[in-house]
Amino acid sequence: MDIPSITAGLLHDVPEDTDFSLDDVKNNFGKEVAELVAGVTKLGTLKYRGLERYAENLRKMFLAMSKDLRIIIIKLADRLHNMQTLEGVREEKRLRIAQETLEIYAPIANRLGMFEIKTRLEDLAFPYIYPSEYLWVSNLVKDRLKTETKYIDKIQHLAQKDLVKNNIHYLQIKGRVKSLFSIYQKLLHKGKDLNKVYDLIALRIIVPDVIDCYSVLGIIHKRWTPLKGRVKDYIAQPKPNGYRSLHTSVFTEFGKIAEIQIRSQAMDEEAEFGIAAHSRYKELKNIDSKKNPPTWVKHLLEIQKSITDNVEFIKHVKNDLFLNRIFVFTPKGDVIELPENATPLDFAFHIHTDIGNKCVGAKINEQMVSLNHALKSGDVVEILIDKNRKKPNPDWLNIVITTAAKDKIRNQLRK
Repeated sequence: MDIPSITAGLLHDVPEDTDFSLDDVKNNFGKEVAELVAGVTKLGTLKYRGLERYAENLRKMFLAMSKDLRIIIIKLADRLHNMQTLEGVREEKRLRIAQETLEIYAPIANRLGMFEIKTRLEDLAFPYIYPSEYLWVSNLVKDRLKTETKYIDKIQHLAQKDLVKNNIHYLQIKGRVKSLFSIYQKLLHKGKDLNKVYDLIALRIIVPDVIDCYSVLGIIHKRWTPLKGRVKDYIAQPKPNGYRSLHTSVFTEFGKIAEIQIRSQAMDEEAEFGIAAHSRYKELKNIDSKKNPPTWVKHLLEIQKSITDNVEFIKHVKNDLFLNRIFVFTPKGDVIELPENATPLDFAFHIHTDIGNKCVGAKINEQMVSLNHALKSGDVVEILIDKNRKKPNPDWLNIVITTAAKDKIRNQLRK
């Protein structure tokens, strides 16, 4: 990070824990550092002390983020340090801090593309919140990792040989072990069967340029057959948090499936550190995105204004914001970002209330589908409307999953 962020990081507890005031910080270190310290101090700790207070703190945090993203980056570093020293805290407070880390801070790190911090926060919170599940996953994975490591070493060796033979310059080839908490989440999806988790260890190949990424993909597919539907191009279509990489799962001669990720050095740095990555950070400074927050932060501020009920607000933040995101296209090629499992109706209301109200059907990739069909990333969505239709169907409230669509439907029905 830049010097003011590091300085503010070191000083962030000074106004609260010492006799020095914010003015002292300002006089000694300048206005910028004082503003960052004030931002972090104001956030205080997001406490679960009653819903009102908690919602209020959340609102403060999003406001601070919209003013200067560096505040939340310092806050995440502070939270990581709190989690590393959590043993010294009394039990019920420990549980509260861990819960909040898993539900609020880790997802924010994820939305900022800060994968390294996200996974560390999750893995530190995991044993406190789900102690028995943590032990189960740790034991399950321990023996498996020994055999998987040997196997991924063989794959790495073969891939290296192929790249050298084809004169492809690579910067690094390494095995990446999946974090414990994400293995746990995967296991819940896969009926608790570890054999269905293909990416326990993935091979990551880092090359100088974008063009090399595609050359490497070609060489990998020449040696090993890819699994149908498991080749993902996040370079051509980055994830909403800016993540870019090529992913492929291949059948190997060892009778196993291996996941391989291919990316350039800049992509790797951005994938690990997100908005705090060097390349990203330079970009931020140029467009002064300290003052120009990402779209989802702006979206949060709009929600703050429209949802005054604190219970609804917290529910909305957890659902809409922190679910995995998908991106779909309008027939004209505009990209629309929605939460996972969103339906054509969510899409219609996202475009315009009127289109939602008059919706009578939907086509996905030119095929007719039902209105409760779950959209997938990359789908092209076309909404069919009837101009004479006046109002939405009350049953739609059970179909849509975004708070925005629910609100729009309720408003229309009230009218």
